[in-house]
Amino acid sequence: MAEENHPHEEPDVPVASRRERARQMASRAKKSVTRRTTAAKTSAPAAKASPRSSARRPLRSLVIFSMVGGLVATVGLPAYGAITLPSDEPQTLQQVAAEDAQSLVIASDADASEEPVDLGRESYSATTAEEIEEKKAEEAAAEAAAERARLAAAAASSAETSQTSYSVDLSMVAPGTGAVRYPLAGGYTVGDGFLARGGSHMGVDMLIGGGTPIYAAAGGVVRMSQESLGGYGVAVVIDHVINGQSVTTTYGHMTYGSRQVVAGQTVSAGQIIGLVGSTGRSTANHLHFEVAIGGSNVDPMAWLAQNAG
Repeated sequence: MAEENHPHEEPDVPVASRRERARQMASRAKKSVTRRTTAAKTSAPAAKASPRSSARRPLRSLVIFSMVGGLVATVGLPAYGAITLPSDEPQTLQQVAAEDAQSLVIASDADASEEPVDLGRESYSATTAEEIEEKKAEEAAAEAAAERARLAAAAASSAETSQTSYSVDLSMVAPGTGAVRYPLAGGYTVGDGFLARGGSHMGVDMLIGGGTPIYAAAGGVVRMSQESLGGYGVAVVIDHVINGQSVTTTYGHMTYGSRQVVAGQTVSAGQIIGLVGSTGRSTANHLHFEVAIGGSNVDPMAWLAQNAG
């Protein structure tokens, strides 16, 4: 016997179960509507707040502009107050310079019809460092020129005085015919001798009147001829070779401007080299005469007595 199947036929469901299912579906729909309503109420204030936020933006901009304006006024008003307004009263150049040292003042009463003034270099003073240095150099050069002129005048005056006071025959020679001569012709007095003054006097003082001719004690070459040679004053130093020995003679305290020889000049025995005076460390007219052999000083009077002829 065949079995009959009915696959599409639903089994019988109790009526009570259907009613329960319907109530659950209605409850779910009610909850969904409640949630939607709550969400709408929550978002409503936010939507209403948007226009209020837009209204605050102009107010904020106004506050910012007000603060900037106040800052400008704070900075600008003191600066404006410091500006010196022009005064109707005339001011002197000193007043303007005291108020503003860098302002340029031009006289307002200058007549443009007047002829322009020619401003030369002498009409203004040096203002730059280069001009100041140039001016100093010019002043120094002028002072040096004036000093040279003064010294030249003094030398000329001294030479003129010497020539006026003393008349010297340059052809004169010391008496005698030997290779060694006395530096003075005679009439002198011996003062301090060799090694006097406690051994410090290296020559002999031959006292005689000022202007007396002084002669070279022997032929040789002038080593020095100066108007000021330390304590010797006006002096001449001559190197000789006598009997194979190196001899040096010194002549001190001559009269200013009386020297007749120069350094490097060759002289002969008895040739006039100057005039007696009282220059350097001297208190009276005399000739200070020294003799050194091989660099060592010897007694001049003893050497003359042994060699002069």
